[in-house]
Amino acid sequence: MAGNNAEDVEGSAGADCKTNSTAEVPPEFLIKHPLQNTWSLWFYDNDRTKSWEENQIELTTFDTVEDFWRLYHHIKLPSELRQGHDYAVFKQGIRPMWEDDANKMGGRWLISLEKKQRNSDLDRFWLDVVLLLIGENFEHAEEICGAVVNVRPKFDKIAIWTADTSKQQANLEIGRKLKDQLGIHGVIGFQLHRDTMVKHSSATKNLYTV
Repeated sequence: MAGNNAEDVEGSAGADCKTNSTAEVPPEFLIKHPLQNTWSLWFYDNDRTKSWEENQIELTTFDTVEDFWRLYHHIKLPSELRQGHDYAVFKQGIRPMWEDDANKMGGRWLISLEKKQRNSDLDRFWLDVVLLLIGENFEHAEEICGAVVNVRPKFDKIAIWTADTSKQQANLEIGRKLKDQLGIHGVIGFQLHRDTMVKHSSATKNLYTV
């Protein structure tokens, strides 16, 4: 796993954890299980002195199951982030920005969570979404660019970003799988990035719903 900046997000947490040398670990536990893709973890810092793009920080990358879990256990959970901050997990080489070539023709399946759900559902939903992504558990996984979690004062949001909104069947199947795996009983909607970019109200219309 490249980079070591993830610890900046968690401060000194975990600094006192003891680690065993490889000589003390049984050989079967040294074998890593590669993921189909390499993924990047991004952190949005919400520093008012910087531009939006400057606030998007690529912390690290991972390409094995073991490296993902090591990273996951050494950073803050979404519910522990300050309001206005984000995490994003995207395929390496794709930035969590509408303007990225991989995203500009795409959209997102959006899950909105009330503030009271921050302690009950936010972390669980986010972990489930990331595991679905890196485990390639969607039938049209090639259409997925990444996922974002936004921690906000009124509503927290989790979104899966897809590459091409014209592929209706692929997008609908991703939405249905997402809703089923997370056990969501209400309706979730799919929004075009270009609509989100030019919206003039608090709500962006849904292209699809499931």
